[in-house]
Amino acid sequence: MPHFIPASKRTSKLALPNVSVEPFHLFRYLDEQVFRYNNRATKKRNVTDADRFDMAVRKIFGKRLTFAELTGKLCEHGSLLTRSA
Repeated sequence: MPHFIPASKRTSKLALPNVSVEPFHLFRYLDEQVFRYNNRATKKRNVTDADRFDMAVRKIFGKRLTFAELTGKLCEHGSLLTRSA
């Protein structure tokens, strides 16, 4: 774990040189960094970007994500929010 923070700082500077991460999206960014760190290449295990992509796709296969869920336009009980005219 001590190497994760410097690695994530280094990655953020390389991948996003002039972009800051909004606090609202910080957990998503950190989840990506954790996934990349946990699935990094080592001397014992050669992992490519294609391998990481394949791992991510296998984890989402068969799951459904609606536009309303993606955009956060759901009520507390799960029904869609509607605009009144």
